[in-house]
Amino acid sequence: MIRALFSAANGMQAQQTNMNVISNNLANVNTSGFKRSRADFQDLFYQTHRAPGTINQAGNEVPTGVQIGLGSKTAATQRIHTEGDLINTKADLDLAITGKGYFQITLPDGSTGYTRNGSFKLNSNGEMVNSDGLLLADGITIPNTATSVSIAQDGTVAYTLSTSTTPVTAGNIQLASFTNDAGLDSLGGSIYKETQTSGTVTLGTPGTNQFGVVQQGFLEQSNVNIVDELVNMIVAQRAYEVNSKAVKSTDEMIQTATNLKR
Repeated sequence: MIRALFSAANGMQAQQTNMNVISNNLANVNTSGFKRSRADFQDLFYQTHRAPGTINQAGNEVPTGVQIGLGSKTAATQRIHTEGDLINTKADLDLAITGKGYFQITLPDGSTGYTRNGSFKLNSNGEMVNSDGLLLADGITIPNTATSVSIAQDGTVAYTLSTSTTPVTAGNIQLASFTNDAGLDSLGGSIYKETQTSGTVTLGTPGTNQFGVVQQGFLEQSNVNIVDELVNMIVAQRAYEVNSKAVKSTDEMIQTATNLKR
């Protein structure tokens, strides 16, 4: 019965993790470029009292064994990299990627981060930066005398000046892709970092090979589905309650056993 207490407690801890993941998804339902996570679970190891295939005293092979499990554990929290819906912001520096790819961001330590959040602005030097002031790694600079900015689907950034109607090319935005998006390390701020399991980064021009295209004036919304998350929350809550009932029932059984002598 003591085993049942710990098995149920492990189940409660697993469902608490599940609830934490769901809560984080719901908290980021309006975060541009956010990708929802899913908690994956595994059963723990088993105590084997009789292995399957054991020969009994009569010389017969036992078809099934006796194995008692010890609960469950969180195996992984997997990031689901499906595309979110696009909203039209009509802002010149708001960019969305339709298809595969990430924008490249220069992190404070000089390394490169990757994001699907294309909400860009200009800093005091006219450089394209994200909401935290981190530079777009492509080094795009727009002068303050520019009257308009156009960004083509292939990532070409151009601007026009009040003194001329001829567009001036400011640079090109390249996209990054990985073999295993789920292996990227989440740094917060809608930024991911390359890891060994994500595979080596591949850079390319938007609209070529496997890369998506850039849409100016749009932002990609979170891929969190509120209805699905609420259903998952109910399932997690009921599973937590069932495990707590198992703890209570086991405690009552132990109490009954200890009262037998009275």
